[in-house]
Amino acid sequence: MTAKAGGIHTEIKNSRLVYPDPAKEQSTTLGSREAFQALLKKSQDDPEAFWDEVAQELHWFEPWEETMSGSLPDFEFFKGGISNPCYNLLDRHIEHGVGNKTALIWEGEDGESRFFTYQMLLAEVNRFANVLRSFGVKKGDPVAIYLPNLAESFIAILACFRLGAVYSTIFSGFSEQSLQDRLLNFEPKVIVTADASLRRGKVTPLKEKVDHVVEGIQNAGAVLVVNRLGTEPAMEMGRDFWWHQERKKVSIHCEPEPVEANEPGIVFYTSGTTGKPKGVVHSGMAFVVQNYIYAKYHMDHRPDDVFWCTADVGWLTMHIWGVAGSLANGVTTVVYDGAPNYPDADRIYQIIDKYRVNKLFTAPTALRMLRSLGDQALKPYDLSSLDVVSLVGEPFDRQTWQWTHDVLGKGKICVNNTWGQTETAGCPLAGASWLTPMKPGSVGVEFLGAEAGIVDDDGHPVPPGTLGNLVLRQPFPMLCRTLWKEPERYYEKYFSQVEGCYYASDNALKDEDGYFWVVGRSDDAFNVSGHRLSTMEMENAVLINEGISETAVVGRPDEIKGEVPVVFAILSEGAADDKEWEAKINQSIEAGIGQFARPQRIFFVNTMPKTVSGKVMRRLLKEIVTQGEVTSDVTGIEDPRAIDHIQGVLSTQSI
Repeated sequence: MTAKAGGIHTEIKNSRLVYPDPAKEQSTTLGSREAFQALLKKSQDDPEAFWDEVAQELHWFEPWEETMSGSLPDFEFFKGGISNPCYNLLDRHIEHGVGNKTALIWEGEDGESRFFTYQMLLAEVNRFANVLRSFGVKKGDPVAIYLPNLAESFIAILACFRLGAVYSTIFSGFSEQSLQDRLLNFEPKVIVTADASLRRGKVTPLKEKVDHVVEGIQNAGAVLVVNRLGTEPAMEMGRDFWWHQERKKVSIHCEPEPVEANEPGIVFYTSGTTGKPKGVVHSGMAFVVQNYIYAKYHMDHRPDDVFWCTADVGWLTMHIWGVAGSLANGVTTVVYDGAPNYPDADRIYQIIDKYRVNKLFTAPTALRMLRSLGDQALKPYDLSSLDVVSLVGEPFDRQTWQWTHDVLGKGKICVNNTWGQTETAGCPLAGASWLTPMKPGSVGVEFLGAEAGIVDDDGHPVPPGTLGNLVLRQPFPMLCRTLWKEPERYYEKYFSQVEGCYYASDNALKDEDGYFWVVGRSDDAFNVSGHRLSTMEMENAVLINEGISETAVVGRPDEIKGEVPVVFAILSEGAADDKEWEAKINQSIEAGIGQFARPQRIFFVNTMPKTVSGKVMRRLLKEIVTQGEVTSDVTGIEDPRAIDHIQGVLSTQSI
């Protein structure tokens, strides 16, 4: 696979290294870029010694026999080492004398808020761990958590860690069918849910959905219900129990269960290409070890940080950053339960200002949304606390990167774009905040202990500057270990394409400076007259127009060209009256990529179908332009009305 002139190469050519402020660099834990480069080199030249030193920074009940054993796809880290994830996220800090420090700040969409110190959080975690034990949960047992972003979600996760139980959080926006698919595969002993959730002012019953599917779930002995909104759902005697009632019956003391470093702790479901969700398995303790050190340098975490991850607990991003990464580093974590632009479009600004958030982890879509509000929207708020903004989840265009750095951060913040997947459980491509030079549009460099490469379709390495397939050549602790109940599918999905490598199914490029550019999933790419284009290439060409706040591009089958691009665009505030945007978009695409990339149609819309974490669901757009309607699963969509809006726009215009 090769890339044509223009497109991603134009982005790379126009992107320049942005070096950290020397004063900020000196204030980091390591104190200099040279010191981090030395650490990075050690992690790649001698990963065994590196991971041994990292793991020793945490608490272990018994030492490990072997730091690294095996290779891809079968490997282990800290073999024989005994510890407990929850102990390292809570007890360890309390023993160091900071039990009265705020660990968790929770705010709901309706303005309600709650605060937990590390000691308060541990007490609630111990209570719920004892509740789970009272229902027979022991080490290795599966527990399903079907909750929105509640404080109880974090308490339940940490309680499972404390017991050595294997938990799976399921996005609370999923339909009954998607919930059932996951529960049937996971077979939890206990299901944790809430009476209902609140989003954009709308109450959605959760317990009712569980009621409709729980009878068919083998081994599901109990349903524990958080009384979030007082909707009074039906409660079946002997099966359904209220969280607030059960917690009163148990002690605030619960000894942490000793677990071996490689024992499974998390099962996270992702959508497969066949439509059957895959249960990605991560080991609990190894997950905590690596995300401790990754978050420490990705975010430049300090003890006095106020950190906010805007993701939903239904996605692994929140567990990586908002649970393991933040709590392992002893910082204060903000959790928000609600839409980021409701009831006010600037709700993100409000929360940053209110809690003096200095470290923010979010998605590019959220920043594009903020940018579309215009610079005037910033004026009512003091956002000077912001120090680091990190991102993951989708391509990040250079223009929004520049706005984030120059306007949102007033040129005084670090913008750290990263790459990771559910399977990698963290971001092996990234930079260290204030220590790695930033490169707008790139996802950074090979991070600590990671060895990545770009290969062609036959598995052969390609030269720098050539688009190819992203692979990982070396295991690291938080990399997935198998698929729940499907070990053969694990080997076939990730390790059958390139021998000895994890195959990421992402198209990427490594430039001459060693920075990686991930241009999208392999299935996001499309061919126009023999030219391979990606969503990132096309979308960057559209977003270069300052009047465009968001865009999504999909391919539509064409008898002559194979596929033709179709562009969806949202205009920025104040740009709606300009009748020349279609011509401007065509011109910028032709200038940036070439005439062959000229879209067949451009549709101006008011919204896009997105997940709660902010990713545009391009497959739904593709279905609409190819068959006129959406027939696949739409669970996970943040606002189902977006589909009706898109269909309405297309119904008035022929394609």
